[in-house]
Amino acid sequence: MVLNIVYFIIRLIFSFIFTFIFPAKEYNKENVPKEGAVILACNHLSNIDPPLVGYFMSRKVVFMAKEQLWHVPILRHVMNIVKSIPVKRGENDRASIRAALTALKEDQLLCIFPEGSRSKDGNLQPASPGLGLIAAKSKATVIPVGIKGAHNLSLFKKLTVIYGEPMHFEAEKATKDNLQEFTDDVMKEIAILIEKY
Repeated sequence: MVLNIVYFIIRLIFSFIFTFIFPAKEYNKENVPKEGAVILACNHLSNIDPPLVGYFMSRKVVFMAKEQLWHVPILRHVMNIVKSIPVKRGENDRASIRAALTALKEDQLLCIFPEGSRSKDGNLQPASPGLGLIAAKSKATVIPVGIKGAHNLSLFKKLTVIYGEPMHFEAEKATKDNLQEFTDDVMKEIAILIEKY
C-alpha cells in the first residue's frame, strides 16, 4: 500500500516535470501491447530517459539500470520502489538477465537501453547482444523506442518519445551472430524513428 502511494507521488512529480519543465510528447503509443511480456528497447541520451519512457505508459515499467544507482541512498529506495533491475555494466551479468526473464515470464513491461550507457554526443552507439538474448529466451514482443531532445537538457526543452512497430526474435536457434543481428535491427528501427519525427 505504502509503495503504491510513493509510486503515485513519483508519477505526479514527473507529470509536472514533463508538462511544464520539459514538455514531452509521444507518438504511436498504441504500438505497445496493453498486456503480456513486452520489451521497450530505447536509445539512451540522459538520466531522464527512464521516467520519460515510463511517463506515457499505463502499465508499470520494470527498468534495467546500472548498478551504481543503488549505491546512492535516496536513489536506491526509488529504484526499489519502481522495481528496477541492477545491471553490472561491462560484465556478463547473468543475475540481471535472470531477473529480466522472470519479469517477462510474469508478463511485465521491461525497459532496456541496449547501448548500455548514455550517448555522449547524442548519436546512437553500438549495442550489445543482451537485448537479443533476452528477446530470444523470453519470446517477448520488442518495441523499438526513439527518444529525442534529452541530450544536453535545458529548461523548457521539448522532449519526444516515439514507439515503433512490434518486433520478434524469429530465428529457430539463438547464436551469437543472430542475437547481435536482431539487436542491430532494433537499433536501426530506433534510428528510423528518430529521423522520421
